[in-house]
Amino acid sequence: MDEDSQARELERTSRSPRPLLDRALYSAKTVVARYPSIALPIARLRGHGYPFGSETEIVIEGFPRTGTSFAVSAFEMAQPTKPVIAHHVHAPAQLIAAVRAGAPALLLVREPEEAVLSLVIRPPQRGVAAALRGYVRFHEPLLRHLDGMVVATFSQVVRDFGEVMERVNRRFGTSFRPFDHTEENVRMVLAAIEAYTRPAGGGEEEFERIVGRPSHVREALKARLRGQYRLPRLDARRRRAEGLYERFAARSAG
Repeated sequence: MDEDSQARELERTSRSPRPLLDRALYSAKTVVARYPSIALPIARLRGHGYPFGSETEIVIEGFPRTGTSFAVSAFEMAQPTKPVIAHHVHAPAQLIAAVRAGAPALLLVREPEEAVLSLVIRPPQRGVAAALRGYVRFHEPLLRHLDGMVVATFSQVVRDFGEVMERVNRRFGTSFRPFDHTEENVRMVLAAIEAYTRPAGGGEEEFERIVGRPSHVREALKARLRGQYRLPRLDARRRRAEGLYERFAARSAG
């Protein structure tokens, strides 16, 4: 299937009953995702990600498609022994629980347009409006907890994650070994991401939609959907999301 056909199929399936149900479930999830006492037990029950617990050494979390896979893999690679990391629940409850416990917490943030479009093309399809709402619901509860976490932008993670880890150590008095952000180490991280994503990826097209590393297939699909992100009816929600990103990104400067 060529890229134009993939985009048309994405638009068609987004209007079918199953995606409508998926969107409803996703909306409900984004409502409860701010409450650690609800969201984390549900995540454990579903086997969804790695929820925060008493043994957690650090939380590395963000809205989907913000570089979590790269950050977690790079963090693990840099340590002499495998650390206990809470990650990939994609719920603000993870970070809120860490802040309340005084545990190291690293929030990853990315421009809403890129994060939202990357999420929309990944099954199950949720639609741009729903994903934008999810972006806002993820970030708004964290504003009051900013002093208890380190914030890193997507570009900081993929360009110099070692510096991000040094900021974590300074903020929390930890001694995690920083990632040596060389080309060879980055290749090893991307290879590790591909290896653990492949079993869940289905066919090659689906794999390219979900794998947490650069993909020309994903970029082409996102390009076809940028017009939907910029629809006038989404202006207010888009401004809200972009304003949140600016506030968090301002806290990532050191």
